[in-house]
Formats: sequence, structure tokens, C-alpha cells
Amino acid sequence: MSKNVCLILVVVLMSQASRACDDNIEEEELARQQSDEYFARAYGFTPETWNALYHKPSLGLQDAVDASPYEGRTLFKRLQSSNNPFKKYFNRDQEDNENNGRFIFAGLGSNLVNTGLFNNRYTPANTWRPLVTLAKRIPISVNPNFNSPLGSFDTCTSNAGEAGICTSGSVCSLFGGRPSGPCDQGQVCCINVINSCGSIVTLNNTYWQTPPTALRSPCTLTVRMDPKFIEQSSKPICQIRLDFVSFTTSQPTAGTCTDTFQVGGVSNEVPTICGDNRGQHMYLHVPQSVNKPTDVQLIFNFASGTTISRSWSIKIAMLPCGATYLAPIDCLQYFTSTRGRVSSFNWQDVAGARQLNNQNYNMCFRTELISSQKATQMCLSVCSATEGDAFSITTPPAVLLVASLNTGFALANTVDADEAAINSAVGTTYTDQSRGNGITVATCLYDYLLIPGGRDANNVEADRFCGNKLNPSPGTVKRVPACPNVEWQRVFIPGAATDVQVCTAIRPFKLTYQTDGQETAVGAATNTIRALADVSNTGFCLEYQEN
Repeated sequence: MSKNVCLILVVVLMSQASRACDDNIEEEELARQQSDEYFARAYGFTPETWNALYHKPSLGLQDAVDASPYEGRTLFKRLQSSNNPFKKYFNRDQEDNENNGRFIFAGLGSNLVNTGLFNNRYTPANTWRPLVTLAKRIPISVNPNFNSPLGSFDTCTSNAGEAGICTSGSVCSLFGGRPSGPCDQGQVCCINVINSCGSIVTLNNTYWQTPPTALRSPCTLTVRMDPKFIEQSSKPICQIRLDFVSFTTSQPTAGTCTDTFQVGGVSNEVPTICGDNRGQHMYLHVPQSVNKPTDVQLIFNFASGTTISRSWSIKIAMLPCGATYLAPIDCLQYFTSTRGRVSSFNWQDVAGARQLNNQNYNMCFRTELISSQKATQMCLSVCSATEGDAFSITTPPAVLLVASLNTGFALANTVDADEAAINSAVGTTYTDQSRGNGITVATCLYDYLLIPGGRDANNVEADRFCGNKLNPSPGTVKRVPACPNVEWQRVFIPGAATDVQVCTAIRPFKLTYQTDGQETAVGAATNTIRALADVSNTGFCLEYQEN
């Protein structure tokens, strides 16, 4: 009996001693390993991002003396492993190959991590969660279909409202980007900014901004599209959208830009612009990059002898082929809301001439749903302006005599000429039949805004609009005294002195803006119709509404 009691006492003492030792060991372990490593390795996982991906680099690193010159692809440490996950990106001659070293249990690991099986197996008193950040650290473990070690490159918006791409934090740094806000699956919203001349862009949603040093002329940027680039490998690129977040260069001289912004390497016609273009945008149509690499050039040229402070911030978005948001063919601008504002380049609510020469482009409007029905018409009204002129495209034709009661001709007085100068104008030409062989002058022949089927509330219709008011009225005949003691004459006053709303029912909704290469008068010549000199034209600003 005594032997049994002694044996029991010995067992109890040993268990107490063992528990004390276990407590000490557990405290040491918890103090020593408050990270993912312990639990991950205990269950056959690794918290190292590279181990969970397809390849693992060696520890040796060397400087990349021949790193890519592309902007955003900054100098980095080259991996010594023969299996380099970025090799496909930096070697444009290598074909896309699927990686066979995929983490076999990625899907299982994803489920275990994301459902919290490992992290929630402890009692409520134990707050240690060793795998709480593992899913964010191993992209492949949280997405078994994830086939790019760089990231998804999906479009994202930062907390500050900037557009970026989703990728891992390390890859964002590799491209010289700035992480700003989270994306799904542990990625970051990477904002890529370039502020230099002569750089190359391959990333979607890149901002090109004014260099911090003295500007050189020309200052260029190349947008390179190549399906062998991993960030462009999912879909070929068919269009580029430029958004002018800010844009200030010198103002034109008599309508001609001295500072110029031009685009090369695209298939649609892009006009040369200058001045103030904040809030404007362009769609550039490019050959499909699936066929061959394509380069698009953005080019600033600056005139010497000017003191204006030039600055810009241009967002460059690459749009994949087949996307529902692509602009229609031959549309430089594309609007996709039921209402908004459309204006000519360089229009601002300020005094002075702003119209640019040699503009020839289309503005297109997606037909939206209004109360579950497709819009049947689009109406246009001039913008509210306090300093500038919301509609001023070419000078209306001079006062012309349309008939004479006695002599067949008369002189128009200056009051009528001044009245005509502020009116609207429509059509292409007008012929004064009161003269012997008739005198033809241009109206909206050289500079105009085309609104197909444009009508006012009285169903007065016109296609070409110009002058200093938006109005389809062709003009009115007025009786005036030509000279003292001379019978009153009938004088034609072109256009009207008020702006009106103009609507079109022709779909798809589209406007065309055309200006010639000069603001001076056009003299009569063979096959040339004379026109008055343009004075202080500003272009146009219109509010549109689909109904």
C-alpha cells in the first residue's frame, strides 16, 4: 500500500515539475516567436513570399549595371537564380511560358488561410494569430488562378482620387511607383508618375508631369505597347486615353500655336494644341499591339523668348481591345454620360482670343438610357460665361443688300455692320444678288461647328454653325435709309443676336469642329471664296443633355 502511495506521489510531483517547465518553455517560445514563421513552418508553409511563388532567388545579389532605361523601371538588384520570375518582362525576345513550379496546394492554403482555420483554432484567451498576415504576403496562396508574380495590374483609385494599378508593394517599388491605398489580395494601388523628358511608359494609368528642372525643347514621352511585356500580356492595347489633369503653355498668336503639343504614331487625326487645356481629354487610336510592338509619341515643343510658366500633368490610360468603353472610330473625344460640358481646346472663361487654327476632329457621345429607353435626341446650350465668350467661331459676313427698290444697290451704314458682327451665322456661303453678277462671301465655310440636323424650338434647322451666337436663324431683312434723301433700302442682317438651344435627333450623336490655318481675311481668287478676317474668336463651350 505504501509503495502505491509513494508511486502516486512521485507521478504527481513529476507532472507538476513538467508543467512548470512547459509553462516556462511556452513563455519563452511566445516571447521569441511572435511572427508567422513558427506556425507556418510547423505546418509545412513558408511565410517567405518567394518560397510561395514559382521561384526562389539565391541569396547572392549584384548591381544591375544594364537595367532597363524605361521610366519607372528603376535600377534594382538583379536576382542570381536561374529561374528569375521577371526574366520574361525584361527579355522581350523570350516567349510567354507557363511556370510549372506552381505551389501545388495553393488552393488549399488559400482556403485554410482565408477561412481562418489556423488562426481560429485557439481558445478565445489566446490572441496570438500567427497567419493573420500570411494571405497578404503570399499572393499565390490567396488566389490559385493568380498567374503573374508581378500583380494583376487592374485599374484602381487611390485614397486621394488618383488612378493607379494593383500590384504588390515590392513590384510597385520596382517600377518606381508610389503605393497609395490597398487593392484586393494584399496588393497595393500603385501610382506611377514620370517627371522627365525622353522617358518610356509601359504601365497603364501613368502620370506624365512637368520635369522639376529646366524644360528642354522638344520634351517627349514614348508610350510603348508590346504584348511581351507582362503588364500588357493579358490583352492587346487598341486605344490610349489622355486626360489633361493640368495643361498650361503659351497662348497662340493669331490662332497659331507657338508652344505646341503633338501626338505621333496613331491612326486617327490629332490636332496640335496649346494654351490652357485642363479637364480636356483625347482618345488615341493605335494599331493592335498583338500584331507588333507600337510606339506612340507625345511631344512638347516650346517657343523661345516667352516667360510663361509651363506645366502639365497628363494621365495615360491604355485601353484593351474589345473593352466596352472604347471610343468609336474617328472620335478624338468621347463622352459617356447623359449630361455634361464639351468645349474646344484652349477655351476658358477669360477675355481675349482663344480659338486655335487647324482643328479638325469629332466629339462623340454615347447614346445613354433615359428611363430605361435609349435617348432620342441631344440638346446643346451655350455655357454660362462671365469674362469670355461661350460661342465665337469666325466673324459673320458683312451686311449685304438683298434688294433695292430703285437703283439696285445701296450702301449699308455702320450701325447695321456692327449689328451683324455680333450675330450668329449658318451655312457655308451667301451671295448678294443685288449686285450685277452677285457677290459670294463665306459664312461657316472655313471655321464652323457641325451639328447634324440641329434645330431650334421653332424647327429652324441648320448643320453648320459659326458667328458669335449659337442660333440656326439664317438672318433677317431690314429696311434702312441708304443715304439722305434716298428711298429706304432693304438690307440683309445675317444671323440672330441671341443664343438658343439647338437639338439633334441624328444618332449616334456627334459634333465636328473645323478651323482653317489663318485668322486673316481670305481674298477672292480662282476656286477661293472670300471671307472676312476673324476677330477675337474664342471657340465654344456647350452644355449637352440627352433626352
